[in-house]
Amino acid sequence: MDALRNLAHIIWYFIAAHEVLRSFVVAVCSLVFMLVIVLIAIWMERKVSADIQNRIGPIRTGGLLGFVLQSMADALKLLLKEDLRPAGADKWPFVVAPYLVFVPAFLVYLILPFSATWVPQDLKIGILFYSAVSAVPALGIAMAGWSSNNKWSLLGGLRAAAQLISYELPLGLAILAVVLLYGTLEMKGIVAAQWQHWWMDLITLPALLIFLVAGMAEVSRAPFDLPEAESELVAGFNTEYSGMRFATFFLAEFSASFFISALAVTLFVGGWSLWGVDIWFAQHVLHMDPSTWNLAAPASIPFIMKAFWFFVFLAKSFVVLWILMWLKWTMPRLRIDQVLNFGWKILLPAALLNLLLVSGIGAVLPRLSKPLTATQDVAPIHIDDSVGLAPVAQTPPPLPPLRDDVPAPGTP
Repeated sequence: MDALRNLAHIIWYFIAAHEVLRSFVVAVCSLVFMLVIVLIAIWMERKVSADIQNRIGPIRTGGLLGFVLQSMADALKLLLKEDLRPAGADKWPFVVAPYLVFVPAFLVYLILPFSATWVPQDLKIGILFYSAVSAVPALGIAMAGWSSNNKWSLLGGLRAAAQLISYELPLGLAILAVVLLYGTLEMKGIVAAQWQHWWMDLITLPALLIFLVAGMAEVSRAPFDLPEAESELVAGFNTEYSGMRFATFFLAEFSASFFISALAVTLFVGGWSLWGVDIWFAQHVLHMDPSTWNLAAPASIPFIMKAFWFFVFLAKSFVVLWILMWLKWTMPRLRIDQVLNFGWKILLPAALLNLLLVSGIGAVLPRLSKPLTATQDVAPIHIDDSVGLAPVAQTPPPLPPLRDDVPAPGTP
């Protein structure tokens, strides 16, 4: 066992020392995680829809492992289906469009803080990265509709473009309210701020509601699934797709649904933290010493706490996803004019008003609007019973003494 442990450490340090190799491994692990999440989400939607509609869901296929085997059977079926392309379709846009929808849905997983120190790519501009990447799928859906040479697909693509552009504005304003309040674009820093000041989540509660409504429209989930609308447009923008190209759209939809839930948890519901309760539990029940932990030094935090925070994050995310599924299978589909009117005339003014209110609160609380982030250079941690876990600011080093042999500015 010692030899295997040493070999694992050698492999890990080798990967960590090569940035390109590390990025590749992180991307592969994120992709595998996303695929597993989609398998669970598909099974979960079947069970939720059956429960809400008072009917029997999938209970026989696969037995106890039905949530895995049923989804794997669906994937195998789609792999074996023939990949058809209409004779009049524009070939290259038709082929590229599914990947323009899928790849952004995968890339955004790289910035999620799954635990205190488990972040695939800890970007300082994580919010900005998400805002840029999330705008790409609208282009892919419009390309799919236009290149299919099908009027139903074209209408679905145009609906998607109009809907996604309409709801990106209130979605971005809801996120901007969080950025203004916490003073950072870094995902991990936002979660650390919520960890220190749990009551600030109450300030962003209206932004959370706006974010969830706009997020459902962004991922085209009912009652905002107008780009597909099988009762009106056959299957919308993906009518002419089959096999794995159709599965790519399907995978991107479920992946984006979970990501919207996870992003809502990160920005508004404390992320992986339990607002200080986890620290109390570690200190008084597990008899750990959190004062020796350092968010900037992952090795100082026990693995059991990292894993605990990871499962807390997943549990919160699946609860939010369950709420979105509940709304999907409860509310009827809206008309396209109702969707656009609601976005522009109700949700956008509400988002602007919320941004104004949060800006005023941030001005009243200037110290809390720019809290200490979790990535300060080797910031030790102390326990404060009134706040929870908080990094201690370090005193900047003194300036070096002036040298006599250095001429003063302006001296020849």
